[in-house]
Formats: sequence, structure tokens, C-alpha cells
Amino acid sequence: MADWTRQLRPQCFDDVVGQEHLCATEAPLRQLCENGALGHSFFYGPPGSGKTTLARIIASVMDLPWYEFNATSLKIEQLRKIFEQYNNTLQRPLIFIDEVHRLAKNQQEVLLPVMEANTVLVMGASTENPFFSLTAAIRSRSLLFELYPIKREALEELLRNVIECHNLHVDAEARKYLLASSGGDARAMIKLLEFASSVKRDVDVALLQSLCPKALIPGSCEAEEHYDLISALIKSIRGSDADAAIYYLARLIEGAEPPEFIARRLVILASEDIGNANPNALTLAASAMTSVRSIGYPEARIILAQAVIYLCGSPKSNASYAAINSAQKAVRSGEILDIPKGIKQHNEDYRYPHDFGGWVAQEYLSKPLHFVTLKEVGYEKKMKAWFKALHEYADNRQ
Repeated sequence: MADWTRQLRPQCFDDVVGQEHLCATEAPLRQLCENGALGHSFFYGPPGSGKTTLARIIASVMDLPWYEFNATSLKIEQLRKIFEQYNNTLQRPLIFIDEVHRLAKNQQEVLLPVMEANTVLVMGASTENPFFSLTAAIRSRSLLFELYPIKREALEELLRNVIECHNLHVDAEARKYLLASSGGDARAMIKLLEFASSVKRDVDVALLQSLCPKALIPGSCEAEEHYDLISALIKSIRGSDADAAIYYLARLIEGAEPPEFIARRLVILASEDIGNANPNALTLAASAMTSVRSIGYPEARIILAQAVIYLCGSPKSNASYAAINSAQKAVRSGEILDIPKGIKQHNEDYRYPHDFGGWVAQEYLSKPLHFVTLKEVGYEKKMKAWFKALHEYADNRQ
């Protein structure tokens, strides 16, 4: 059976759907590429969003030899042979590494010298943000580009092209099902249609459901519903409604939402909406994120449920979120203060609080600023009382 995804793979920037921020004529990535100035780059985004396709187009536009690897099976010797082959030549190859977040540290270190010398162009792709898996040395030499789930309108256009190209008959319900079950993954949509067409040329929803039954249950596949459901989950937790939160979690799970995505949103919520009212919330949410990443469904649903109920039952405070927003706003508006001499690095005037029983009065800001407003809830209530006691002590000493 022919591979439709390979046959339909875009050959130029204009053919790419759903990634206009990278592929439009005025997009910086495209301009850098067409000017021959694009450096080492890493692409991250959901499956089927076009990461490998984009790298192949870049190799074609920049007229570079193409070498493709997967980090799970990459051998250092393979890289060294390519380095030697192009050593002292006028041409440099493009080395593309899929699943780049799985690169071992020693593999990353092998890449550093050639990246620094610019004798090869290194590119990688990942479904995870490589900022967290690549070393600082690799990141400092590279650009990071995010690809988004392909929007419904772009998928509809792609689906029409596939149907016309292969002269298929796909009824309206089947088309809707193909779009809904893909979750923004163009490859998944095309593959499902390809398999269905091998059974019969008149594709109906019953056939699609027999091949992909998970999409039978309305979940989070459609882009609008995806965002509505995750929004409903977060707002239910913020409102401490455990039953509502568990319901929306179930909708997300049954809609085949990746557990890692749900867990990441819970981690953000634990800090943004609970914060120091219950510091353990962030610890539990982060632990849940680590656990579901290694375990996966179906057991991950239990871990997510535990985290959701715990977060619902935690006291809520957005004090940390409000504080950093306020401080960043001040910095952006030009509030740039000189650092007091006593707390600069290697300064003998610094007063070490532990030498004074744990606290000592000294200048930390060259002018008074206030960003943090703690609430009378949970552990923040204790923190607020502690800060108040320190300020009263300082006032009494003056």
C-alpha cells in the first residue's frame, strides 16, 4: 500500500498548512531560510503538525544534503562519519534528529564542536519543548520554533485535497469524523482515511469508527472543544468543584487527550491559583506530571484524578501570579533600580542573616517597591503573619 502521507508531503513553504507563523512569506523563519542565514534550529509541537516536513523544505530551499536520524537509535559513530565526510569541504550537510528530547548528554556534546564551527546545520524535532531536554550549550547555539496543532479550517482543506487526489467518496458525517478524531494531527487523519479506502472506496462513518473506535466518544479532538474542555477543567478546579472537575477530566481522557498535556496544565494551575496557600499542591502536581509521562494510559487516569481532587480541595491564592505580573510590569515600564552595595557579589558590607539569629535589617532595594500581597488563607496566612512580625520588629529597632 502506498504511503499517502509521503505522497502528499508539502514540497515548499507555500504548501504547508496550519503553520503560517513559520511559513508565510513574511515569517522570520522563512526569510532566514531563503536568505541562507538560518542557523541550528529545533522544532517542537504535537504529532502530525509538520516538523519533519518543515526541516525537509529548509534543506531543499538551502540546497543542503539531508541526513535524518531518530534519537532513540542514533549512534555517535554515525555522526562522526558524516562530520569526516564533509570535513574541509565547501558544502555542509543538514543533520535532522527526530525525538531530539531523547538525545543523551554525550550525544549532545558530540554535536557542540560542529555546531560551534558551523560545519553542519543541526536541526531536531520533538513533541516536547526541547528547552527542558537540551543542554544550555546546545540551546545557546540554536533557535527554537513551536508548531501548533493544525486548525480545523486547514485540515478541511487538506482533507478535500486528499479526497480529490484519490477520487474517493466520503460522506459528510465521515468527513466530520475524520476531522474530529485527528486532534489536529494531519498524519493521523490521512492514515485513517488511507486504511479505510483500502476496505472500500465509499468511506462512511461506520467504517471509520470500526477502525478508530476511540473517537466514538465526544471528547477533546475538535479544536474548539479541546480548549473549552481544558478551560472548564481548570475553572472547575479554581472554583473548588471536585465533581465538575472530575467530569471534565473524564471528557478529556475519553477524548484521547494526552495525559502529559493535562498534567502540565495542572502544574501551572497549582502555582497560579493555589501557590503558597498550599505549597504541597505544586509538589503533587509536578509528581503527577512525572508519573503520567512514564506510565501512560490507562493507569495515568488514576494519577490525574488524584491530582485534580487534591487541587480542588486546596485553599486558593493567586498572590504569586499577581506578584510576578506586577514586578514584570514595573521592569518593562523602566523601573530599573541600582542594586544596593551591600548585596552585590563579593561585598564585605553584606550582613549574613544567619549570623544575627536568622534576620537582620539591611537594604535590599534602593527604593521601596511593593508587589507581594499575601492572602488570609492556608499557609499564606502564616507567611503573612511572619512578614508582618519582621516588619514590626524592624520598625521597633529604628
